[in-house]
Amino acid sequence: MESRLNYFGNASAGKVLKHINSAGRAAEDSSLPAATQELVKIRASQINGCGFCTDMHTKDAAQAGETAIRLNLVAVWREATVFTDAERAALELAEQGTRIADAAGGVTEEAWANAARHYDEDQLVALISLIAIINAYNRINVINQQPAGSYVPGQFG
Repeated sequence: MESRLNYFGNASAGKVLKHINSAGRAAEDSSLPAATQELVKIRASQINGCGFCTDMHTKDAAQAGETAIRLNLVAVWREATVFTDAERAALELAEQGTRIADAAGGVTEEAWANAARHYDEDQLVALISLIAIINAYNRINVINQQPAGSYVPGQFG
């Protein structure tokens, strides 16, 4: 599979990515646990069928010390016993925030209240932002048919 265009080598795309990356760094620098951030990025990427982002974030998470068992069970987190209650709340918010079109009301009050029980306001801002940002990246890569499998942790600096 080849990408439709060299998005990462295009000057116009570079301008867009610069701003998305800046927003991502602001969210990533929050007190939201790094493991939770990666789990959310992986789950949204799985839902959106973004192989490139799934590849990237599972490899980044593994390099940061995430276990293979947890990475293998992200897609079935509801049935898995390896995630904390806080991580489960973040994963639920990520799923509902990614599947907005699937529910007339968007994110449920129950999902929001559950996340708010585990995260403070700044962490919730980071969580919402990360969900939005990974969805933007997923859409860029899916539309462009960016191939997965060759990502090397740290390759984007």
